[in-house]
Amino acid sequence: MTGPRTRRKAPALDGILETALYVDDLDIARAFYADTMAFAEIFKDARMAAFDVGDDRVLLLFKRGASAVEARMPGGVIPPHDGSGPIHIAFAVSARSLAAWERHLAAGGVEIESTVDWPDKRGRSLYFRDPDGHLLELAPRRLWTRK
Repeated sequence: MTGPRTRRKAPALDGILETALYVDDLDIARAFYADTMAFAEIFKDARMAAFDVGDDRVLLLFKRGASAVEARMPGGVIPPHDGSGPIHIAFAVSARSLAAWERHLAAGGVEIESTVDWPDKRGRSLYFRDPDGHLLELAPRRLWTRK
């Protein structure tokens, strides 16, 4: 048996830069994130697309299986990665924009699967699915703040 784990101090991070989802039909997924979510597409090729989601953050959509082999780039190699099954991702929204999002999603035929009113007046979240069944959430930025 070992003793208590000692935490080493890691260098500082600036946050999450990219989040990746794996999709069956890249064109359908691109249309959903461009049209319904109104994200600006900043890159695309046959295996992936990248969208600006604000605050220097990027959503990557990979065609399922297309990144399961290494990708040789001019500056090096990106190791293989892939995923399956529904993934969860939350996008931060202001409380003022939530009702507008509800109307926008309804107008686009997107069903809101659930809503949650968080305790301690941290706000409300909306849950819905993208075309690949990934669970998307619109949540208040302060959802995870400590009191």
